[in-house]
Amino acid sequence: MMRPASANTSVRPPAVADSFYPGDPDVLRSAVWSYLRQGAREPPAPPKALIVPHAGYIYSGPIAGAAYSLVSHMRGRIERVVLLGPSHRVYLRGMAVPAARFFATPLGHVPIDEELKAEVLKSAQVVESDEPHAFEHCLEVQLPFLQVLFERFTLLPLVLGSIAAEQVASVLERLWGGEETLVLASSDLSHYHDYESARRIDADTSAAIVRMEARLSSEQACGAGAINGVLEVARALALSVIEIARCNSGDTAGERSRVVGYGAFAVHEPRPSRAT
Repeated sequence: MMRPASANTSVRPPAVADSFYPGDPDVLRSAVWSYLRQGAREPPAPPKALIVPHAGYIYSGPIAGAAYSLVSHMRGRIERVVLLGPSHRVYLRGMAVPAARFFATPLGHVPIDEELKAEVLKSAQVVESDEPHAFEHCLEVQLPFLQVLFERFTLLPLVLGSIAAEQVASVLERLWGGEETLVLASSDLSHYHDYESARRIDADTSAAIVRMEARLSSEQACGAGAINGVLEVARALALSVIEIARCNSGDTAGERSRVVGYGAFAVHEPRPSRAT
């Protein structure tokens, strides 16, 4: 269970429960487990970072489940989650951490990591503000998956605005940590193309991500800034990126004339080569 918040604690309440995901705790928990089972993958190596989609669960839940299934065995090992994604509602230069001390979902309260927050606020690119977080869905929809998988963890949520990949990478380097820290970049892929066009565009984007080309545009992925920052760090550390799963809303719960793409990717240490 997440640590409860007292009545006078600053809490960022759920903004998209009952719209992007079920608001009833039992229904929500059951849905998350269903997506985890549906998308279960065998991890090639323990991932250090994941790229995960952030649409409503009926659209992108199976792809998110595929990503999170890779860390389902890391309960008790992951203690901190650094979660970053794009600002959809508030114009922002740089990135923002919340003033709130907890983020809430129907499954409970997740404590903000005050130590990491103090560290990241040393960066000129980071401000403290609740406004970009108040109605932002891209981070909130990740929390139920994390709450179901990990009994206890702290969270550092970062909303990104206009910021260069190198600046995101510089901030992430302060937060990267060891195996106790999971880094999540929240992003969907292409938006509002027809089904076949989206498949082609997203295949090219996926190939660029796997090649760790940190030059994605918002046309390719709405969370391009977060992905690019993660890829910059991964490349500097000689890590590898693999695609876990990919589809679009035409495959899940939408019509095919105007779709949104979803992809899951894992960043991990390269698999050691076998001696011959």
